[in-house]
Amino acid sequence: MSLPPIGSIAGVAVPNAALELASVTRRFGPVTAVERIDLAIAQEEFFALLGPSGSGKTTLLRIIAGLERPNEGEVRIAGQVVTDLPPYRRHVGMVFQNFLLFPHKTVAENIVFPLRMQKQGKAKRDAQLGWILDLLHLRGLEARYPHELSGGQQQRVALARGLISRPALLLLDEPLANLDRELRSEMEVEIRRYQKELKIPFIYVTHNQEEALTMSDRIAVMRDGRFEQIGAKTEIYTNPASAFVATFVGHANRLDGELTEIDGAIARMKWAGGVLLVPKPSGANAGDRVRYFIKHEDLEVTPAGHNGVIANDLNQVSGTLRDIIFKGQTANYIIALPHGSDLVVSDTPRSVSLRPSDPVIVRWPAGSGACFAAESA
Repeated sequence: MSLPPIGSIAGVAVPNAALELASVTRRFGPVTAVERIDLAIAQEEFFALLGPSGSGKTTLLRIIAGLERPNEGEVRIAGQVVTDLPPYRRHVGMVFQNFLLFPHKTVAENIVFPLRMQKQGKAKRDAQLGWILDLLHLRGLEARYPHELSGGQQQRVALARGLISRPALLLLDEPLANLDRELRSEMEVEIRRYQKELKIPFIYVTHNQEEALTMSDRIAVMRDGRFEQIGAKTEIYTNPASAFVATFVGHANRLDGELTEIDGAIARMKWAGGVLLVPKPSGANAGDRVRYFIKHEDLEVTPAGHNGVIANDLNQVSGTLRDIIFKGQTANYIIALPHGSDLVVSDTPRSVSLRPSDPVIVRWPAGSGACFAAESA
């Protein structure tokens, strides 16, 4: 099977792509884990595969690494077809979730292990070791064993082992999943820095949207073995292509209703709380059931009667403040609506005094958010 033109892969032109996948499919008996995936990744791109457990992202990564062979499709790395090549001939580095460090080997021995497997001479191994120790701030830890290292240090050793052979691309399979939140945040910044300094593509598998949004240039959201949406992280976040993406990326309120009128790009949606001005959903008509998603941070809450003039360019809902969840620089305001459901508003803690049981008004710009026909949600 020949690879389609690069410009046709995922609708994005990527000349001299570092990695290309064409119609890649992997089945395990009756289960299709990955189905007809097309993808092109640029030479210096940080690319995230984001999705829930069982969506196919790790299987796809293993296909790229050569640990799984696709039933159909083609894999190219730096223009070379590698679909049938074993992992050691693909010039790909890999970092696993559980680090997989050899407990009986020192830091230095763990890091240079790939070079030993490649039968590199001692001079080459020593030169590469010195370079990677400096890059990942591991100098002085060479003689220690894994059990003598912190979690962050172990993670850096695993990264060093994946990078020491200067691979054509680095694959990372949820490498921060076992770290605590503070250390994970530090490592997100560090991994992004390594990628920018090395100028090689990183392909990063995660189910954590914050990791994907922090580090990546582009994101592919996976669901049931397929790409639900692929694009720049800002595009994925602000313009979800489906109800699944709207709920999986970011934190959004969901309001169900019926379209009553469509005027260009704006539609009126009748729901339990009244009428809202929403974006016109693709393929929907007046009378159709729809689901509307509006992110927590796009809403504003104020006390009822405070600056309460209704503007034509705002949606407005009345409710009662049920709870305030303080989160440091932000707070989540839980608003109970008269018909029984809740809205969540994420904002900076207000100087205006708000207390549970206070009547409040929630406002947000008309036409913002995302709306989808209920049958496609």
